[in-house]
Amino acid sequence: MNIGYACLAIAVPASDMKSCVLRNADEARLTALIGHNLDALARLIDYNIQNGIKLFRISSDLVPFGSSLAADLPWPHLFAEKLAAIGKRIADTGMRVSMHPGQYTVLNSPDVSVAARAVQDLQYHARVLAALGLGPGHKLVLHLGGVYGNKKQAMDRFIMNFRELEPAVQNRLVLENDDGLFHIGDVLETAVAAGIPAVFDCLHHAVNPANATDAELDWIRRCASTWRKQDGAQKIHYSQQNGDKKPGAHSESIAIDAFLDFYRQLAELDVDIMLEVKDKNLSALKCINCVSGRGISGRDISILEAEWARYKYSVLEHSPEHYQAIRQLLRDKSPSADPALAMYQMIEAALALPVAAGSAVNAAQHVWGYFKDKASASEKKRFQDLMQKFVSGENSLQNVKNHLLKLGRNYQEDYLLKGYYFYIK
Repeated sequence: MNIGYACLAIAVPASDMKSCVLRNADEARLTALIGHNLDALARLIDYNIQNGIKLFRISSDLVPFGSSLAADLPWPHLFAEKLAAIGKRIADTGMRVSMHPGQYTVLNSPDVSVAARAVQDLQYHARVLAALGLGPGHKLVLHLGGVYGNKKQAMDRFIMNFRELEPAVQNRLVLENDDGLFHIGDVLETAVAAGIPAVFDCLHHAVNPANATDAELDWIRRCASTWRKQDGAQKIHYSQQNGDKKPGAHSESIAIDAFLDFYRQLAELDVDIMLEVKDKNLSALKCINCVSGRGISGRDISILEAEWARYKYSVLEHSPEHYQAIRQLLRDKSPSADPALAMYQMIEAALALPVAAGSAVNAAQHVWGYFKDKASASEKKRFQDLMQKFVSGENSLQNVKNHLLKLGRNYQEDYLLKGYYFYIK
């Protein structure tokens, strides 16, 4: 059972995907952007390998305008060496990747031109996975599309259009339930008729259930029957509701206790869990570390210590008390301890507290310590001015952090750039 995240990562330097506006998208610009994005993908794959993450969704933005302007560019040939190297890293380490075309890829549209563009987009996504040299167990996830006034006809139209797709796309496509139009019952019916796997999305199901009686686990088991050996392990999507936003909005982070309650239900199943959450890899690492039985062995503790090093200044600005408690927890080598779960529970509790001005100043001064002996006179003055204005209420903490982040990049302080202080609000 693998746990992963989607598309982008937090605190992984030089892993951002770049694009451009349409008017600047000439061949030279697109080629340069594709090269940059492939380098970024390579860094993400290496990060995942280093951190034991074996499930990952590749961004659809890898090739800007991939299904339109860049469709005729020979990028698989131009970047064959990079693509092969990335694909080999994925395959050699047993990682499983996927892609998820966006909301405008509507295969069941009654508008022939919209459906044709959906086909082109699916072909682009399949082309990416093929260029990486990856087999059909690396999937394309798609929603059923629109209802257009008649759900049954919309489902039939999806099946009809699916059967016209080239085998390279058919062999990768999987269907996911959505939070408004097609519930998991609709998706299962369509997937079985098309002969493709169904992905169960937990939050979409909570917002748009098929009925009021069947439990999540019942639907997950039914979806399992659609996954064949050549498709790889069953995949599901897991997310939690953001309490401050409309139903179906993903939470900022995965609450570990609720996740573990869900995870324990799946013990008998061979299922991969894609997390859909705002903090991406942070939640993936949290969940992986908590289900991996991180205990008191030297290697396991070192993994937790490395993760704590990324969180510590964020925790410090929220709660010095939790900061000290976590430090003590990781010093404690008691065999009865479950340090991974306890650490993340305390991190969550700390980050739920408001940032106190005094604690924020303390944390910022700790981070400033990495630069105080090398910063220029103007950089020192800028930091001091920002801090004074923050303390007096004339300036936001984010402005202080932005200055420190700029210094981190200028002086290549990887320890800070790979930490979460600049990114956790």
